[in-house]
Amino acid sequence: MIRLSHVVKTFPNGSLALKDVSFHVPKGEFVFLTGHSGAGKSTLLRMLYAEERPSQGEVRVGGHLVHALKADEIPRLRRRLGIVFQDFRLLEDRTAFENIAFALEVTGARADTIPARVTRVLTQVGLAAKARAHPRELSGGEQQRVAIARALVNDPAILLADEPTGNLDERATRGVFQLLRDINTSGTVVVMATHDLDLVRQTTYRTIEMREGSVVFDSADEARGEER
Repeated sequence: MIRLSHVVKTFPNGSLALKDVSFHVPKGEFVFLTGHSGAGKSTLLRMLYAEERPSQGEVRVGGHLVHALKADEIPRLRRRLGIVFQDFRLLEDRTAFENIAFALEVTGARADTIPARVTRVLTQVGLAAKARAHPRELSGGEQQRVAIARALVNDPAILLADEPTGNLDERATRGVFQLLRDINTSGTVVVMATHDLDLVRQTTYRTIEMREGSVVFDSADEARGEER
């Protein structure tokens, strides 16, 4: 589903964000992407949804050679992805229902299919009763659940989550994490960037650790008895 081969990213100011990064994420896997702030996690995720292009190497996502896509081909890639951010990025003047519906409207979904699809994902994240609430009327955990529902409404094969629990308290963190686990159990690949090592230790999911732009540990290598 995801394959990076010798990926290097150098920004115009000369800073080296990614250094010879290579790994493969197969169908159905849940992967933690860990490392301190500035390790390269967010840059790597932006590479996967074509917000950044590699300076060297190859990035393949869901059959797409991402860095070779033309501008008008990128929306087709992103329709196969769900993307969740730390800061929710909800539209404050729209209800939970309208925030999710908007994600369908911009991709050209048939208007008569939108209500049922939105209701389905709101139910999936446990917020059917809050459909008419605006973001300011929701807790942080509820806002993140709306953001996850928005990411799921196009039935993505891959969900990318960049520090999705970073602004949440412990209880909300547990709820959002369990939701991501449930989404993965249903067959969606989940790649979750986090610095919350308590979450990582709760499971046996694959962990890829980054440091100063390099992958310094991959539990999949350890399981195979390989050294990085």
